[in-house]
Amino acid sequence: MSQKIIGIDLGGTSIKFAILSKDGEVQDKWSIGTNILDEGSHIVPDIIASLKQRMDSLGLTKDDFLGIGMGSPGAINHEMGTVVGAYNLNWKTVQPVKEQIETALGIPFFIDNDANVAALGEKWKGAGENDPDVVFVTLGTGVGGGVVAGGNLIHGAGGAGGEIGHMVVDFDQPIRCTCGKLGCLETVTSATGIVNLARRYAQVYAGESKLKQLIDNGDDVSAKVIFDLAKAGDDLGQIVYDNFSRYLGIACANIACLLNPSAIVIGGGVSAAGDFLLNGLDEVYKENVFPQIVGSTKIKLAQLGNDAGIIGAASLVL
Repeated sequence: MSQKIIGIDLGGTSIKFAILSKDGEVQDKWSIGTNILDEGSHIVPDIIASLKQRMDSLGLTKDDFLGIGMGSPGAINHEMGTVVGAYNLNWKTVQPVKEQIETALGIPFFIDNDANVAALGEKWKGAGENDPDVVFVTLGTGVGGGVVAGGNLIHGAGGAGGEIGHMVVDFDQPIRCTCGKLGCLETVTSATGIVNLARRYAQVYAGESKLKQLIDNGDDVSAKVIFDLAKAGDDLGQIVYDNFSRYLGIACANIACLLNPSAIVIGGGVSAAGDFLLNGLDEVYKENVFPQIVGSTKIKLAQLGNDAGIIGAASLVL
């Protein structure tokens, strides 16, 4: 029987698991809650216990598996298999994840940053169509990214390769990013960043707009509400959407000029806006990219949703 691979997507609220074939077919998946109490000391033992339980229930042993791959937040030493600074997991000190899991299960273990493994997932089985050159940009609460070049993840000299969210793009009215810099892509294209833009332009907007009314009334607005209003023809909503597209489109044009991947794949919660997001983004991208690149680097929407992490993590084994 052909050996299987295991993918794990470690997040702050849940841990997702999958057993896959070597071809990337998901054969079984499940999840458990993430217990971050006691400085996150329960997380790895919970992962080990869950894997042992599943293997027992399916009648599988360590010999049935080629390896385990995991995506994790935080700073990852993918060679040592350690994680540090994953604050939403309560991991402030170095965690020897590889050592613990390999000792307990006897299965080879591989780990990388969660945005990187999502990039691998979309590259392998999603919108990247298994091309060796793919860039993944995830628009969520923040903006993450992963770069696959020549079939390999780009880690960089200090392990920070692919930090797309911290490219500086806003020179108009830059606000301070969580990283400490001014004008990062994250501050204007994440879910939070889109709300930042709405508040910025509402201050100077004088026309009729439901979005303006919501902001002036102190009501909560979200990226989805803003985009829905823009789609429905709200004038202020359209201004926000146009500027979001401008910032992200210029960032994508710069990425394409630097790397010329076959695809820049847009994922994360904000990408749920679908073709509406893509249309404005594509227009700005084509206006700003090196003309010879337009035909070879396409902007696409992610296809794997929440499975990108487990599929990409499993691909680390291969």
